Amino acid sequence: MQANAVNTVNPEKALFGERNEKGLIEIDKVSIVFGEGAKKNTAVEQTSLTILPGEFVCILGPSGCGKSTLLNSVAGYVKPSSGRVLVDGTLVKKPAPDRGMVFQQYSLFPWKTVRDNIAFGPKIAGHSQAECESIANTFLQMIGLATIADKLPGELSGGMQQRVGIARALANYPSVLLMDEPFGALDAQTRLIMQESLLNIWSEFSTTVLFVTHDVDEAIFLADRILIMSSSPGSIIADIQVKLERPRSQDLGTTEAFNELKKQCLSLIREQSMRAFSTQNQAS
Repeated sequence: MQANAVNTVNPEKALFGERNEKGLIEIDKVSIVFGEGAKKNTAVEQTSLTILPGEFVCILGPSGCGKSTLLNSVAGYVKPSSGRVLVDGTLVKKPAPDRGMVFQQYSLFPWKTVRDNIAFGPKIAGHSQAECESIANTFLQMIGLATIADKLPGELSGGMQQRVGIARALANYPSVLLMDEPFGALDAQTRLIMQESLLNIWSEFSTTVLFVTHDVDEAIFLADRILIMSSSPGSIIADIQVKLERPRSQDLGTTEAFNELKKQCLSLIREQSMRAFSTQNQAS
């Protein structure tokens, strides 16, 4: 659903209607290199993958493996040194409304109300004031914050601010939602609540989600697929299907199937972390 395709008379029809057929992500032989000469650093190396419309995919890997860099190449913030990134068949050259982004830091406009933060994207896209308010009100209801629509971000808890951030990212009806450790700054209990809230939103909105995290439990709970990246330079070394029934609850973490997936992921990440540690020791 693109912003200009929103049913502005009844945005809920656009939001809760048929499943999104857009959101195909294709990463084709992408390498991303920073610096030159002695300062040259290959963050991502010859990485290819396809994410289908509506999939929820998490990226895991050791620190510094290029998870966020790869995500930012899909967002359009980082240009591949070689290879290409396409969304719905269009080459990614820069950020655009078809890709919503949610960061670990809440990144809200502190001087704008909750409602105005959510309405900002539709306003920039050229919607009328009435349309912007209608879209914002739809998302306020969806994230359960309609009663605090006129508050400023500084008056909200961290979890509430991140819910506003997610709603703001979705207010342009993007085909892809990109999330870079969005719950990393939250306390444990709020994080669990936010995970469940995100799955509820995703099940209704059906956009493609690419989610970077360092938390294995979080990845298993959320994802259809988990991509494991190697230590630097980063590349995909495993593509794990998470065949756990939906809808999911936090009780899932006590099941044998969940723990088997966890063991598999932890083993792969530990192997890559040890390799990175060994390489660093040899370099020093």
